[in-house]
Amino acid sequence: MAKRNFVRVAAGMALSALLAGPAMAEPMVNGHSLSPWGMFMAADWVVKSVMIGLAAASVATWTIFIAKLLELSAAKRRAAEALARLDAARGLADATAGLSDPRDPSAPMLRAVLEELEQSADLPVDGIKERAASRLERIEAAVARASSRGTGVLASIGATAPFVGLFGTVWGIMNSFIGIAESHTTNLAVVAPGIAEALLATAIGLVAAIPAVLVYNALTRIIGGYRAQVGDASAAVLRILSRDLDRRGVKPRLRAAE
Repeated sequence: MAKRNFVRVAAGMALSALLAGPAMAEPMVNGHSLSPWGMFMAADWVVKSVMIGLAAASVATWTIFIAKLLELSAAKRRAAEALARLDAARGLADATAGLSDPRDPSAPMLRAVLEELEQSADLPVDGIKERAASRLERIEAAVARASSRGTGVLASIGATAPFVGLFGTVWGIMNSFIGIAESHTTNLAVVAPGIAEALLATAIGLVAAIPAVLVYNALTRIIGGYRAQVGDASAAVLRILSRDLDRRGVKPRLRAAE
């Protein structure tokens, strides 16, 4: 409930910022204010609803951008630290000993590998790496899904906001033509305010859509870099497992040679 109230307040503030005009006398035509705020207040309820919805979409865009940017920045830092630790580890014991942060992306990978080793204790080592690689692939896929959460909203806003704004414009212009028919006049001064109110919906739609597309593309690039880091960490865990398995196979051969 508090989150919904925050979104409503933020949407109202964003709409006010979008529609706020300069601090000067408002232009008036036939009693209609031609400032952005005045046009919003005079608009039809359908057009007004469209504008409020687009303002809320703009707030959602920037909220997601800030939240995901902070989330991905921290995740990339943890992934870089994990990769450095894994590269320096000689075996699984070293890798798990240096694991302190539960949010470390290598933590579920190491747990999965250790579980596979435990379940395969009585089996030949030949198939352990393949089974461990299968587990790591599923973990990578889960991390990719988690890192992309929320970006679909940005894609939807970027794709639909211009058309939602256009719907408000079409509705407003339709009302303007109805007003022309009722007033029996084609005087532009009479119909101009209604047309301007309608076109304002398209302008707000573009204001909501353009940042959403740019933010979506930026986050997609950042997520791609993070997924590459997670893939490198997965490969490092698999290398560590391979070394441990090779050591397990060498020791019996050394004892047999003695």
